Amino acid sequence: MRHRLWAVAGGAAALTLLTATGAHAEGEGDIRVTKTVVNKGGNVIVGTAKTITFPIAVTVKDDSGAKKISHLSTFNKTAPYGFFSWNGDSSCVRKNSTTSVCTGTMTVDPAWIDSDDIDSNKLAGVWVVAATVNANDGDYWIYDDIAQYKVKRAAQLTTDATPEPVAKGAQLTVKGKLSRANWEDLKYHGYPGQAVRLQFRAAGAAHYRTVKTVKTDNVGRLSTKVTATSAGSWRWYFPGTTTTSAKVSAGDAVALR
Repeated sequence: MRHRLWAVAGGAAALTLLTATGAHAEGEGDIRVTKTVVNKGGNVIVGTAKTITFPIAVTVKDDSGAKKISHLSTFNKTAPYGFFSWNGDSSCVRKNSTTSVCTGTMTVDPAWIDSDDIDSNKLAGVWVVAATVNANDGDYWIYDDIAQYKVKRAAQLTTDATPEPVAKGAQLTVKGKLSRANWEDLKYHGYPGQAVRLQFRAAGAAHYRTVKTVKTDNVGRLSTKVTATSAGSWRWYFPGTTTTSAKVSAGDAVALR
């Protein structure tokens, strides 16, 4: 079942929409959020099939101590739509007499993402977190922007070096393909016009080094020629973009003959 994409205006009516004037907060008492960490500080990468879960850890300060998170949601900063689901649970760990870290878990099955209202792929990029936090003494505070982070489309990358083995000093052709998740049809499609680094690790060496940078063609394919001077492994490395995850292909070992 699809069409689970929701707009903030309908899916989180108790919250104030983001506006050009910046974040909004309102409530009662001295409870405040002092820090929020999404996915332990990393990007959230969503593909086409695997269910993704990640934590949102909210540091809450109040003279009576934090009780719970009573609302937690997240949505794209530019287009206020979201597709992550919160099950309503949170756990609070007290750090001292006034400060606790309360954590909720967000989930998405890629099959939920599609919508008739907007191209779901446009939601990749910067997202914000909204929350309502409650204290033991009844204080509460509603926030519509306590953190920003990136949600990215998952990338795939392949490498194929030929011929194998290759004569020393001969030309070696290294091909590959860069593709990324399409959240509309739940398939991977070639990612054109992207700069991808060809890397080589000589046999016995500890690290790869970049040999050259090649751009993908109009269907995401890569192809270049290099001179084979020693045996070793070849791979492609894509550093990622604001909307698409970084990816390193598996290495393809080539021996000399």
